[in-house]
Amino acid sequence: MSAPHAGAAYVAVTAAYWAFMLTDGALRMLVLLHFHTLGFSPVQLAYLFVLYEIAGVVTNLSAGWIAARFGLTSTLYAGLALQVGALVALAQLDPNWTVAASVVFVMAVQGASGVAKDLSKMSAKSAVKLLAPAEQGGLFRWVALLTGSKNAVKGLGFLIGAVLLGWVGLKGAVLGMAAVLALILFVIVLKMPAGLPTGRKDAKFREVFSKNANVNWLSFARVFLFAARDVWFVVGIPIYFYAVLSDGTEAGNRAAFFTIGSFMALWIILYGAVQAAAPKLLKAKSRPEAEIIRDARSWVAALVILPAGLALLTYVTPEPTGWLTATLIGGLLVFGALFAVNSALHSYLILAFSSGERVTMDVGFYYMANAAGRLLGTVLSGASYQIGGLPLCLGTAAALLALSTFGAGRLKASESGQFAKGNA
Repeated sequence: MSAPHAGAAYVAVTAAYWAFMLTDGALRMLVLLHFHTLGFSPVQLAYLFVLYEIAGVVTNLSAGWIAARFGLTSTLYAGLALQVGALVALAQLDPNWTVAASVVFVMAVQGASGVAKDLSKMSAKSAVKLLAPAEQGGLFRWVALLTGSKNAVKGLGFLIGAVLLGWVGLKGAVLGMAAVLALILFVIVLKMPAGLPTGRKDAKFREVFSKNANVNWLSFARVFLFAARDVWFVVGIPIYFYAVLSDGTEAGNRAAFFTIGSFMALWIILYGAVQAAAPKLLKAKSRPEAEIIRDARSWVAALVILPAGLALLTYVTPEPTGWLTATLIGGLLVFGALFAVNSALHSYLILAFSSGERVTMDVGFYYMANAAGRLLGTVLSGASYQIGGLPLCLGTAAALLALSTFGAGRLKASESGQFAKGNA
């Protein structure tokens, strides 16, 4: 694809991905806070997101093959359309239903949203591999820009979701988002430049499983990296902050929603900003493969210390205090910055390790690992908070990061010390 067309396609793909992630972040906050105010326990809240993450595992395992077979634009459009359907479906939730019926229904809707998200993510990330300029450092820069900006937009979605819940309620919020996303999908379909792969009929599903040891170990490290984030992020911290900030009144709930949404938004936006800056921070343009792989080991090892320290601090301070809340906020923001560097390194390395002809397969497999990590973290988040509160959530995060460090330690540079031509 020529440079002007590649740039136009990159803009179109990024715009579609931004629109999706805005609704994805908002939907998560809407569901979490709405059902917490209805009296759902931490474990029940975690159940609401379990099918979302299971769907991500299954979708990513098959999405690489689907994209190779039917083309990247097809999977991107399918992801956006499915998210519109999920939002409209959630508006049908009836407050008179039983708790069991509500949980099953929301799990199903979240499952559809999980499929939608991972179709969109795999399509966008694979497209960058094919559109990025060939010069050294071009791939890392374009991947970091897409991923970093996506996370900033998702962070804004967290804030929007919390604000909309207090302003127009669950039904008005999801219908409004469905209408906006449907409009954006219509425009993207009209304006998407030609040139992205349209698929090949001989693509085999068994090609999804990689024989590249680096791809497999990187995927292993990814599972536990994202589990370590979600074990406190999904249920633990929002519920802990709600308990500290809300007095139980409607006005108190609204203020707590806004504060929690603001923190979650700030965390994700900071995460995205650091991801976008990672190539410059790591000076990736001028560094060989072996050094980038060494960074992937050292940055995750450094991350272990932070949740371990916060777990100890919250354990020895059983009653919430102002200084403890401030320390948690500051510590978790630092965690977000370190986590972002690790995530950016992984996102670059998976594309660098992949060959052009099987990029959708390797990216799909890698994001299956990403979804498996989120699933593990989601389940552990509800269970850990129910059993041992925030200290156990944070302590579990430290243990999971130790496993991620082990996986990153198994990555090996090629004999030449450089990534294969066309891969970076």
